Amino acid sequence: MLKNLKTNIEELRNFLILWITQSFSALGSAMTNFALVIWSYQQQGSALTTSLLAICSYAPYVLLSIFAGALSDRWNKKATMLLSDSFAALCTVSVLILMTTGKLQIWHLYLINTLNGLMNTVQQPASDVAISLLAPQKHYQKVSGMRSLSNSLVTVLTPMLASALLSFGSIRLVILFDLITFSIAFLSLLCFVKIPQATEGRGPERETVLQSAKSGLRYLKDNRGILDLILFLAVINFTASIFNAALPAMVLSRAGGGELALGMINTVTGIATMVGSILVSMLPPPKSRVRVICNCLLFSMSTENFILAFGRSTPVWCFGAVLGWIFIPVMNANMDVLFRTMIPIEMQGRVYSARNTLQFFTIPLGYLCGGILVDRVFEPFMAGQPAGSLWTPLFGTGKGSGAAMLFFVIGFLGALSCLPFRADRNIWKLEETL
Repeated sequence: MLKNLKTNIEELRNFLILWITQSFSALGSAMTNFALVIWSYQQQGSALTTSLLAICSYAPYVLLSIFAGALSDRWNKKATMLLSDSFAALCTVSVLILMTTGKLQIWHLYLINTLNGLMNTVQQPASDVAISLLAPQKHYQKVSGMRSLSNSLVTVLTPMLASALLSFGSIRLVILFDLITFSIAFLSLLCFVKIPQATEGRGPERETVLQSAKSGLRYLKDNRGILDLILFLAVINFTASIFNAALPAMVLSRAGGGELALGMINTVTGIATMVGSILVSMLPPPKSRVRVICNCLLFSMSTENFILAFGRSTPVWCFGAVLGWIFIPVMNANMDVLFRTMIPIEMQGRVYSARNTLQFFTIPLGYLCGGILVDRVFEPFMAGQPAGSLWTPLFGTGKGSGAAMLFFVIGFLGALSCLPFRADRNIWKLEETL
């Protein structure tokens, strides 16, 4: 046992250094984002206002990711990650300066998130390919589980640490912590992590950006199972983004809610995903990865949304978060193994870039729809209901009841959207090639 552990650590040494330090940096960034979401909602009291923060991050990322594959495959992965992280740190410093001088406004955050989204178009595929280069194929499921575990820990710790720093000092203290974590991750990647170069296939250096985009799309067209799986995730991302837009609006507005309740729900979400991450790291490979992916998403979509819709207290909302998120790391790990195993490493940058555009383009749309539906449709609808209405016993009264009704709607939308893809023959054919 100890011998195997020592061997695994030696084989994954570079990955472990990168994973630990980047996860620490991700914690700092998540704490800053958490604090800024609360700050922006307190400024305007609008779900659409906070949703636009996410839209500004995702829109440029989605629009330009498909063209980033040529750059990602051509450029040095380590240099790309270092430059992208440095640019993100400069944006964080800008927020700190604006806040310290009392000049920070919502539109500043929109602009900064847009710039960060642009840099992520090359940073994300470079990071994804770097993982494939650092980890032997036999460790892909373990590595995916470890990454899910770190993401879960970030989700658990973010609201607790951010709330503690906010109460002890101010949002500026949160941003300073973010910059410290960045510095540690930057120096570790620069000095201690060696990322090997991918074996060249067709030679992406000879491709133009447009040719690269076409080659990534052509690969997906020729591999319909992977393409349909990506489109499945795009539909799920649309529903999940509506969920994310509505959650702060409901929890921060309802009786029994508030900042503490939102933090507790985020913490419990992280604990649930942490349990799922540990589970997938310990389990042997399943007989059918496709079945696991479909079942996990169907369970998640058909539980949490309805519990949030009808729940009236923080413990009930937290129970819904456990059911909704505990199997997501299991789904992600099996999806990750499918992609890394089936897509050649020399093509991964271009294919991942095409995937990012197709899979994530629904996220800004979902946030936009969620913000508009909460502010302009469901909240006004519930506010106009008389005392004896059918809807008030189900979703309550006052601000936040409209968001609760929206959760009820997306519960049906999410569950029903899983069924067509569950019957997709192209997705099931992926099992034959493993």
